[in-house]
Parts: sequence; structure tokens; C-alpha cells
Amino acid sequence: MATETLTKTVEASIPLALSQNATDKSDKYSKTAGQDVGFLSPPKLEFNSKHDERDYIKGRLAGAYRIFGHFGLSQGLAGHITVRDPIEPDTFWVNPFGVDFNRINKSDLLRVDHHGAILDHGRVKVLNKAAYLIHGAIHAARPDVLCVAHAHSVYGRAYCALGKKLEPISLESCIFYDDHVVFEGKGVVLAEDEGCDMAEALGNKKAALLRNHGLLTVGETIEEAVDWFYLLENACHVQLLADAAAAGRGGETNKMDDEEATYTRGVAGTHKAGWFGGKAMFDLIDDLTEKKYMQ
Repeated sequence: MATETLTKTVEASIPLALSQNATDKSDKYSKTAGQDVGFLSPPKLEFNSKHDERDYIKGRLAGAYRIFGHFGLSQGLAGHITVRDPIEPDTFWVNPFGVDFNRINKSDLLRVDHHGAILDHGRVKVLNKAAYLIHGAIHAARPDVLCVAHAHSVYGRAYCALGKKLEPISLESCIFYDDHVVFEGKGVVLAEDEGCDMAEALGNKKAALLRNHGLLTVGETIEEAVDWFYLLENACHVQLLADAAAAGRGGETNKMDDEEATYTRGVAGTHKAGWFGGKAMFDLIDDLTEKKYMQ
């Protein structure tokens, strides 16, 4: 009797996908879809006023810049991360042009409208024109998006020179499977139509590979947009390494099929997963900087 009970207990603890002998792959994924590996959900934030909420997101945005600086995701003066303002949603907060990401504080941030007018500013009142053209268009087109991140990271730029989508060669790359686009741009964004074209190309996806330019990600939270950018940069790095290694051996990389890649994205590519991954990076930067960016 004890043996029978133990057997039933062990069988119950084995994931369904592992306990079945069925050879139908689609059946396996349909029965295991939606599983949660333990990602925590974003906390429900409550503020005494919209001004308190504004102060909070400004601090979080300054932390995002410090994360990009720490992980080397910025290049010179290029790059910008923006967050929609909670009081005037048709405006957003962005970094002042010419201040290194590692030195940005909450009080430095600019608030601008979609036409590039600076409404609030800190010690540096200089705006990168490309920032409001790109981000203004995306914020206007995507009311679901709180944060947009764009920078000229090394491996992202290298992969964007190829002008093709990422392939499902790793679990991380599957986070972006059928959820990113390649944008055929014109180079430096200095015209309004370029930003609008970029927003249209992005559609409802979470990321874009801007050909010969760099990476762009969006999120419902600041943490999500930051995490997607970090993971996308590393996915580009892995793709470049894998392609070079495969070519050196006269072969090609092994790809996950559509069902496997879609299933993986459904587990690791959710809003909740993005927020949870980003939170870990914020915890790290808070320890490293002692939250001095909150000045």
C-alpha cells in the first residue's frame, strides 16, 4: 500500500510533458502551454497623487539609464529611454543630450511633448532631436506602452547590419520569436516621417532591429522595456557567435521549430517575465549606486 501511494505521488509530481509518451508534438505543447515557472507579478503601486507617481517614474527612469550605463548598452551620446508622463500622457520624460548614462540623476530628466518642446528640465536643457521623433511617434501609436528604450549597443548594431530577424536558436532568442521586426530605416532619424514609419513597422511587437542602426524595445513597465533590451542585445551576441561557429565548421545552427519557439515565448516572453527580469537589474544597480541617481 505504501509503495502504491509513493508511486502515485511521484507520478503526480512529474510534469505532464515528461510523463506522456505521445509523439504528437503539438499535443504536448498545447497541454503544457501557459505554465508559470515562478515569475513574480509587478506590484500594484498606489500613490497619494499623480505628482507622487510622476516622481516615482522619474526615479525609476534615472535608474534605467544607470543600468544601461553599467552594462555598456550605450554608445557615446547616442541612445534614449523614455517614459510616458502620468499627469500629461501626451508628454514623456527623457535624458538630456550630452550627459553620460552613468551620471544621469532624476533631477536631470527632461519632459517634452511629441513636437520636441521642452516643458521641464534640470541642469542641462539640451534635447536630442531623434529622441522625440522616435519616441514621440511610438508613444502616440502605442497607448499600451509606458516605456521605450533605444540605444546603439555593440552586438545589436553588428547584428542589425545583417538586416534580418533573429532565429530561434536559444531560449532567450525565442522571447522575441514572431515578436520583433526589422525596420528598413534611413539612418539618423531627423525627419518626422521616419519616426512615424518606425512606429508603424513596430506595430504591436515588443522589439525592433533597426537596420544599420541599433535596437529598440518597449514595455508596459520600465523594468520590462529594460529587460527586453538587455536580453535582445545578448540574443544578437549569441546569434553572431553561433553563426560564426557554424560557418567555421561548414554547417549551420540548429533552430527550434515553430511550436517549440512559440511555446517558449509564451513562458518567458510575457509582460510579467519582463518585469521580473528587469527588477533584478534594478536591485543590482540600487546596490551598486546606493540609489544616488535619485538626486
